[in-house]
Amino acid sequence: MQIKQEEKRYNRTIDKFMEKKHLNVVCAVVHDGDKILCTQRLRKGPIYIAEHWEFPGGKVKEGESDYEALRRELLEEMDWNVYVGAKLCSIEHEYPDFTIRLTAYDCMAHDNDFKLLAHIDSCWLKPEEFSKLKWTEADAALIKQLWK
Repeated sequence: MQIKQEEKRYNRTIDKFMEKKHLNVVCAVVHDGDKILCTQRLRKGPIYIAEHWEFPGGKVKEGESDYEALRRELLEEMDWNVYVGAKLCSIEHEYPDFTIRLTAYDCMAHDNDFKLLAHIDSCWLKPEEFSKLKWTEADAALIKQLWK
C-alpha cells in the first residue's frame, strides 16, 4: 500500500515537471515609413531562439495588461517610449520546453533613438525583405499571419 502511494506521488511530481511552461508574450511592430524594426536576440537561452531575430517585446507579467507589458519591455530593453496601438494578431507556438502565445501590436515611436540593452543588433526592413533574417519560429509564424 505504501509503495503504491509513493509511486502515485512520484508520478504526479514527474507529470508536473514535464508540463511545459506557457508564456504570454507581446511584441511591437514598429513602422518607420514602409520599414519595420527587427531585433536580434542575445546569444543566451535555448539554441533554437538564441541569436535569432524577433520583433521587440517580452513577457506579460501577472496582473499586467498587454499594453503595460509592451511599454515596460521596450523601456527596459531599449530605453524607448512607444505608443502601443491596435492589436494585429496572436499566434500560439510550441517549442521543445515551453509554449508561447505571441501577440503583435501596431506601434509608433516618437523617434528612432533607442538603445540595444537586450539585443545584439537591429535593422529596419520591408516585409518582403524579412526572409533575409533567421527568425524565431514564433515570430516566423507571426510574420506569415500578418503578411499573408
